[in-house]
Amino acid sequence: MPEHAITQCFSYWRSLDLGSREIIEGRVSDDHLSPSPTLAAHIAQWDGYHYWQCSPDGQWLVLVHERQAPRERWWLHAVLLLATVVTASMAGVTLVRMVDPWRLNILVHLRDGFSFSLPLVAILLAHESGHYLTARRYRVDSSPPYFVPCPPSLNLIGTFGAFIRLRSPLFDRRTLFDVGVAGPLAGMVVALPVLLLGLHNSTVHPGQMSSLAHQFTRFNGEPILLGDSLLLTLCRALLGMHGVIELSPLAVAGWVGVLVTSLNLLPLAQLDGGHIAFAMFGRAQAWVARVVWLVLIVLGYFWWWGWWLWAVLGLLIGRGRLTHPPVIAPERPLDHVRMAVGWLAFVLFVVTFMPLPIAG
Repeated sequence: MPEHAITQCFSYWRSLDLGSREIIEGRVSDDHLSPSPTLAAHIAQWDGYHYWQCSPDGQWLVLVHERQAPRERWWLHAVLLLATVVTASMAGVTLVRMVDPWRLNILVHLRDGFSFSLPLVAILLAHESGHYLTARRYRVDSSPPYFVPCPPSLNLIGTFGAFIRLRSPLFDRRTLFDVGVAGPLAGMVVALPVLLLGLHNSTVHPGQMSSLAHQFTRFNGEPILLGDSLLLTLCRALLGMHGVIELSPLAVAGWVGVLVTSLNLLPLAQLDGGHIAFAMFGRAQAWVARVVWLVLIVLGYFWWWGWWLWAVLGLLIGRGRLTHPPVIAPERPLDHVRMAVGWLAFVLFVVTFMPLPIAG
């Protein structure tokens, strides 16, 4: 559609060319609000996505057109996904039987690890698919999820997780927020029932453990103490579980899903929490990130040295900075509904946070 056809309905507007995307945004004239039949007809003819935004100076309409959908190497993503299922299943085998993770005979028992690997991969896939599908809704050039397999001899869960690549800039705070928050929420929708069902199938032993952990698992027969969160405490209370809990492989997958959600919600740089915090608070995200980064340093000294790794990772992701990079149009704040969802994400971070994830 010619650009001037819809811009006649705007008091003022601008057009941006972002490579494969074209974005038109404008303040809608008072006589075209609601929208008017003329504006509604233009929107119906628009070849792309559109959304409304409120601003102190009036209602804004943002229209996104994608000239060509990105071409993906789907075979590569499928291979990485299948490889991760294999390595995570190898890790699952070590949870159910005494098998040396360094020996190839672990592959003979691969099916035994499915009770751990399949729910874990489902949680990771839900998380990254939440990001990917939301990004594509806004016509952001985003890669499908990349899974990162790893032998269980090097990583106890058989994977370093998954990620997507955003290959084009994000336009405004609404887009940034929706893409950032979709992953943790989608992941928790899968992780929570996995955790509850896994706890139901776990074994309860009498006794007491650390005040920060009431559950453990076995890796190649050796017990590993797994940390607590407020969410885990609530789940145990709902199921009436007291004492020391030996987690089933399914419960371990749910526990990992909760930990992954918490780590991604750290408000550092370009982690999910950084996206959300910048979308909500703008430049104030920098101060939030600095405080959280210092807290990680303290936690690493007193409780778990792994927090130092995450402090370094936060800097690496941000290329040496904890602040989130700006979006193209940062001036319009989030609406009230998204701010409420953002505070819900903050609560989710608090209840899933584990001060001592692994004790040994």
